[in-house]
Amino acid sequence: MIEIEAEGLLFFVAVMDRQLFEKTVNEAAAGRGCSVVSIDWNDDDNVFEVTIDRESEPVSLEDCEFVHRAVLAAFNRDIEDYALTVGSLGMDAAEADELLKSIQE
Repeated sequence: MIEIEAEGLLFFVAVMDRQLFEKTVNEAAAGRGCSVVSIDWNDDDNVFEVTIDRESEPVSLEDCEFVHRAVLAAFNRDIEDYALTVGSLGMDAAEADELLKSIQE
């Protein structure tokens, strides 16, 4: 937690524990037989992008959801105020959004 004072007002800002975040992501990915390729941090907006991969077969939507839900269980979005995207090497975020839209239709 960081204190910030501006114009006489005191604000408290929660800071994401990077070590716990990385541990959570790595353990969840390993639990699905995947590995973490990269974690991109955008600290200005608290936006995190995780990319996972698997050697033996393609990464599934369920694999990405599993990792995403593990992070949701470990961190309170109301306190840390973050956004998270979990994807694979084979599909970028825009392609994943299009796929999800087509599935929902």
